[in-house]
Amino acid sequence: MIKLVKHGMIATESEVFEGDILIEDEKIRAVGHDLPEKDVDEVIDAAGKYVMPGAVDVHTHMDLQSGAYRAVDDFYDGTVAAACGGTTTIVDHMAFGPVGCSLWHQVKEYHRLADDKAVIDYGFHGVIQHVNDSVLKEMGEIAKKEGITSFKIYMTYDFMLKDDEIYQVLKQAKEDGIVIAVHCENDGVINYLRKKYVEEGCTQPKYHPLSRPARCEAEAIDRMLHISAMAGEAPLYIVHLSSKEGLLEVMKAKANHQKHFAAETCTQYLTLTDDIYQDPQEGLKAIMSPPLRKKEDNEALWQALTDNVIDTVGTDHCPFNFKKEKQAGANDFTKTPAGAPGVEERVRVMFSEGVVKGRITMPQMVKYLCTNPCRMYGLYPEKGTLLPGYDADLVILDPNKERTLTHADMHSAVDYTCYEGFHVKGDIDLVMQRGNVIVKDNKFLGKRGDGKYLKRHKSVLAEYDD
Repeated sequence: MIKLVKHGMIATESEVFEGDILIEDEKIRAVGHDLPEKDVDEVIDAAGKYVMPGAVDVHTHMDLQSGAYRAVDDFYDGTVAAACGGTTTIVDHMAFGPVGCSLWHQVKEYHRLADDKAVIDYGFHGVIQHVNDSVLKEMGEIAKKEGITSFKIYMTYDFMLKDDEIYQVLKQAKEDGIVIAVHCENDGVINYLRKKYVEEGCTQPKYHPLSRPARCEAEAIDRMLHISAMAGEAPLYIVHLSSKEGLLEVMKAKANHQKHFAAETCTQYLTLTDDIYQDPQEGLKAIMSPPLRKKEDNEALWQALTDNVIDTVGTDHCPFNFKKEKQAGANDFTKTPAGAPGVEERVRVMFSEGVVKGRITMPQMVKYLCTNPCRMYGLYPEKGTLLPGYDADLVILDPNKERTLTHADMHSAVDYTCYEGFHVKGDIDLVMQRGNVIVKDNKFLGKRGDGKYLKRHKSVLAEYDD
């Protein structure tokens, strides 16, 4: 079937121009002006609307087992929510597996969880929870056989890696052309503070951000960047940057011309603040790690996007029900499963708060939500752009529509949104995945299992001069 999107304001990472997009056999065949309608089966009028690449979220946690709790979105519910929010591709972070398991264990487990459920295209980040010769060997094997060209490590939590283990992983990653994504927080200080607050009876949500101060993030980012440099500037991706202090460490490394690393922030760290934690119940909804920060942190991160310092904007989508799982922390914030929804809200919030308010341009939004995530994780140019010959994933966004975000209109299995009552300017008319309309007027039209598993190639972060 041949489709033609006419008269849209086509948004790429470098420009916005009026034009047409011809689509055939799931691919973009042509981009231009006044393309002929001969032999076209369907014409879609996009006059006055933006046509952007399908957004790509490289930081989600679908069907995540976290201690005693499991994220309530599986790969069907979560990808339906993603699609309805204008995201046509995800790269999901695997949960930890059993103690001592091989890297292959979670690869097989995640195929079981996702295959035949996902409604949009998807890939996986591997996870490293201990280090030995076998694990280091498996990294390269999995990259070659599965196209999993990125692995995540943690500097906190039960399966955190020590500095010497991190160094070994980074050395191997550079050799194999693999990106290492890192959760950067100082484990020792955080655990000391959490224990101290609980012992003193300070168990309300308002103590959550105090137990994970911004300098814990900043110190860990600084340490991680130094270890990466010592490992020959191994490919490094810093996830969910939340604070001005952490940003300063990123800026320092860039000023010192360190290469082969990138930094991601998330929608919530740009738009929400730690004021929510003052409410003993509402605060439970926003317990995530790292926690929400202050208005000055929001502003610093927006400025970094304006200045092209931060590379991507993800979501860290990891939903637990407020009325059930989140209530585990009603009497002790440390018992609350950490995470919140966000995959469906991202495009609308970023357009309204970013583009409409003049903080970023439309091409910058495309860069941070579409093109750069694909470059960082080996999906470009098949995904994240509107070039002839590549997948026809696109979003038509009407800048003149307005709506108030509410959980009732969301598609996730979770029972709340952190953006309840949040007014946005600009709304999604249509979402297309490989040439097929899967969302129209906030109604999901796709099918369970239509998403394709993506074997990814090497990241731009892993490209070195000879």
